[in-house]
Amino acid sequence: MTRLPIRSTRRVVVPAAVAVAAVAATVLAGARPDAAAEAAPQPVAAVAHDHRAHHHGPGIVSAPGDTEPAAFDLVKTTVRRQGDRIVFTEQVRGRAGSVKPEPVGQFAGSSVLSYVWPISLNADTVGFPADSGVLAMAATSHPDFDDTPLADENRNGSKDDDGGLWHSHWVVLVPDTTRADGALKVRDILPGERPRLPRTWPGAPIYLDSPSYPTTVTGRTVRIEVPLAALGFPETFRYDGVTAALKVNADLHDPLLRVENPFDVASGDLSLPGTFWR
Repeated sequence: MTRLPIRSTRRVVVPAAVAVAAVAATVLAGARPDAAAEAAPQPVAAVAHDHRAHHHGPGIVSAPGDTEPAAFDLVKTTVRRQGDRIVFTEQVRGRAGSVKPEPVGQFAGSSVLSYVWPISLNADTVGFPADSGVLAMAATSHPDFDDTPLADENRNGSKDDDGGLWHSHWVVLVPDTTRADGALKVRDILPGERPRLPRTWPGAPIYLDSPSYPTTVTGRTVRIEVPLAALGFPETFRYDGVTAALKVNADLHDPLLRVENPFDVASGDLSLPGTFWR
């Protein structure tokens, strides 16, 4: 693990929004991805602010709220086809990607900031075991470690020094049953387990894939382009948008990577109301 000399443009102000994670866990706990997509909308009382999400054609439009940093205040979330790609976008009230974690100098206890798209396709679509949790695409930044061993994102000839740059991952999310708040975590691979994993799994003991899809952060928009073929040319699926801070366990034990602070949820209730059509 290598630390980059990347400085935050702004220290993260963490809201006390653990209740959002509790809502998420309630919606997702034990649910198959397709079931989560079909779940009836849940009350939004626990969401950090009244997001009043609306659907204007293909996408989830959310009124700007009071989420801080504004770089994580979602105003529009879309997943659309563009040629032979599926394009995941999130637009925010502030400057997207302008806030990155403060480095702590080591992997254990470090922070991860993320823009996330939970989707209703089964986790086995990208190579994880079927029904193992909620599959999500994510753009992440974590200057204390690099988890894309096959990619040289900053094109400096080294593949282990650019974790601070925004890059893409597939993750499988499940509720963390070890804590009372039931917040989400990236599913752990427990000692002795040998689950089916994607070809570009980076070697960490969690359900994480590092496919190195093109990821751009421009103005107010975060964008990831995924080949249609990578998802088996799906006819349709449901999606939502989330921004969140995650924390690597200081003891490097289960849970290894857990949602520490959910900043915003596009729908307000994690009901996956967006629909992708091929």
